[in-house]
Amino acid sequence: MSGSTDGRDEDGRDEEVRGARRIPGPRPAADDFGDLSRVPPPEPTPRPQPETEPSAQAAPEPEAERLPHPAPEPEAEPETEAGPPALVLPHRVLQALLGAWALAACSAEETASVEAHLTECAPCADEALRLRDAVGLLHTDRSLDLDPLLRARVLENCLNRRPAKIPVPDWAAPYDAETARLDALLRDIGDAEWHAPVRLEWFEGERAVGRRTTVAGVIGHLTAVDSLLGAALGLDDPLAGAPLSPTSRTESYWSAHRLPPTRAVREPWREQSHTLIRTVSFAGRGVSELSVSYGDFALPLQDALLDRAFECWVHAGDIAKAVDYPYEPPSAGHLHRMIDLAVRMLPAALAVRRRSGLAGPARQLVTAGSPGRSLHLEIEGSGGGDWYVALDSPAALGSAAHTVAQVALDGVEFCRLVAGHVPPVEAAAGQSGDPEAIRDVLRAAASLSRL
Repeated sequence: MSGSTDGRDEDGRDEEVRGARRIPGPRPAADDFGDLSRVPPPEPTPRPQPETEPSAQAAPEPEAERLPHPAPEPEAEPETEAGPPALVLPHRVLQALLGAWALAACSAEETASVEAHLTECAPCADEALRLRDAVGLLHTDRSLDLDPLLRARVLENCLNRRPAKIPVPDWAAPYDAETARLDALLRDIGDAEWHAPVRLEWFEGERAVGRRTTVAGVIGHLTAVDSLLGAALGLDDPLAGAPLSPTSRTESYWSAHRLPPTRAVREPWREQSHTLIRTVSFAGRGVSELSVSYGDFALPLQDALLDRAFECWVHAGDIAKAVDYPYEPPSAGHLHRMIDLAVRMLPAALAVRRRSGLAGPARQLVTAGSPGRSLHLEIEGSGGGDWYVALDSPAALGSAAHTVAQVALDGVEFCRLVAGHVPPVEAAAGQSGDPEAIRDVLRAAASLSRL
């Protein structure tokens, strides 16, 4: 319909009321403008002229009495820095630019226009603040994998609020942490990756040896050796009658499965690790000294669990390498304990190699418990520290005053040496002193490795 009977003009808009602002019609969306520099500025609003009554008009002054008024002096404009002129943009366009502004992707003119608008529009200012906070979370240069210490921090926070009635012993914490980290890795891999080839490496005598298996085969190996601890605790042994040697026990486990193992091995391994942690937690303090036999040697239960934590981390690294998965070392405190266990086993390993003719003869025998010739092992980096290794007898004490040689190693590199993943001649970052003592200690460290 057209005409003025309903108070509208020919364009269908309300006629202006005298002295009132005219409401502009809807504008297109921001994306329809294309080049924002061509956005038409808003129509200027005419300023209404004040109406005066004829009677109120002042009478004109006589020509003789009319005096000239001095011209007003121009006001000095404040000095401002020259900046890009702000574009005059509609509200919808400014709203659409908030995301680009938060990402610092606007031009200088658009930025000036948006920031001028934010000082006047509270809803847009709130939205801009939320967008800026969201942009702060976009760290593309960071790893998408969870922080390996996240689980420990969450547990610590929970236990601070509500302590566990039966806490996990401190000496069992490394095994608890490493089995949890490996389980998280296993949850992330697909079915096909359980058959990915893995090469296990260790040292026997003076040479490096290896064995090829799969990801599932590695988990079966961990299950077979961890069950030695369960047997010492009186738990059911899934390999009853199998040899105690870790290598022979693993071979028995692998040969008992005619078909290649699949991801089905994960649940028994994880249930066994949970059972071990639960059992030592309920058993109390005395159980930490319970002897666990490995066939050729034995360890107290607290050292055996630390040894299994070390093996779990090493083999998790083997799996991660096979499936191209990032994997971090243990926390510094747990890594320090693993290094300490390996160093405490070095004097006995030296004695075994000496009896086999693989190490130099003892130079200075002393009575048991007395300080003797020592090697200063300086471990740098995470989990590092200083240790003194007795060279001539397992019964002697390492002593700084009787040091004849020094070796410097990174903490993770030392653990890779103990795991048989690094040749002894390539391990030391720095060395000084008796070359025979250095060579014997590095080779003894590599001899601690096994399947």
